[in-house]
Amino acid sequence: MDLSLVIPLFNEEESLKELHSWICQTADQNNIDFEIIFVNDGSTDSSMEVLHSLAKDDSRVKIISFRRNHGKSAGLNVGFAAASGEVVITMDADLQDSPDEIPELMRLIQIEKYDLISGWKKKRYDPLSKTIPTKFYNWATRRISKIELHDFNCGLKAYRNEVVKAVNVQGEMHRYIPVLAKNAGFTKIGEKVVQHQARKYGTTKFGLSRFINGPLDLVTLAFVSKFSKRPMHFFGLYGTLMFVIGFLAAMYLGIDKIVALQMGEKARLVTENPFFYISLTTMMIGSQLFLAGFIAELIIRNSNKPVEYTIEERVNFGS
Repeated sequence: MDLSLVIPLFNEEESLKELHSWICQTADQNNIDFEIIFVNDGSTDSSMEVLHSLAKDDSRVKIISFRRNHGKSAGLNVGFAAASGEVVITMDADLQDSPDEIPELMRLIQIEKYDLISGWKKKRYDPLSKTIPTKFYNWATRRISKIELHDFNCGLKAYRNEVVKAVNVQGEMHRYIPVLAKNAGFTKIGEKVVQHQARKYGTTKFGLSRFINGPLDLVTLAFVSKFSKRPMHFFGLYGTLMFVIGFLAAMYLGIDKIVALQMGEKARLVTENPFFYISLTTMMIGSQLFLAGFIAELIIRNSNKPVEYTIEERVNFGS
């Protein structure tokens, strides 16, 4: 199969038929053998009824439906696992991503041999309240990841199948899939300017929480990218350093008192010196950091169980 389209959705009943028709028209005109994997993320409207109708009339439409809302990352994760096409393209279900981009995205993967192509919505139809934070996140992600992309969060992306099978998209890390791909060893990453459609139906599903979750995810990604396989190198190093500093400080206090007593001077109790408690606290924090690194190492070596999602239904995936 040439192409798998993975489309997560939540309450997009109005746009689904139009999106399906647009995709089919573009793919058929370019003789593309394709499948569409719709991942229903616990929609509460009639999205599933619309999807069932599409799947009944078109066997290329496949459906994975969650019992409850798990988030976009979960939708992409299960969609990637089910994708069988040589090229995998993701897009949003709200018609803001244009299916007309599909042939060129496929050419960049198949002919130009890119591992991943990220869409760049150079001209956006979003309010400033969304575009300004997006610019900041993109700048920060470029600085941390060293990947020169302008729009990491664009939902329209194309991948080689090997890439989507290698990345594990959990939490809300869908924003940083290019970084995950690079960490997995796929370094030929490019971008393409794509058309951004103004929202035609419904309302945006992203609230104010993304302004908090975005930076936190970026900090997590920066740490995990460097220390996920060797947490002891971080916690053990700084834990040992803090313990040694605290121990040397406490030793200095003890030696200072012994010297004072030897010289016949009156020396106050070590426990009366505030510096003693600072050194003791430093040793305790150092010990805790070291133990945190040790426990993290044990967890990594004994936890290979994949994340499981509550899938209610699969349609057109065969027996």
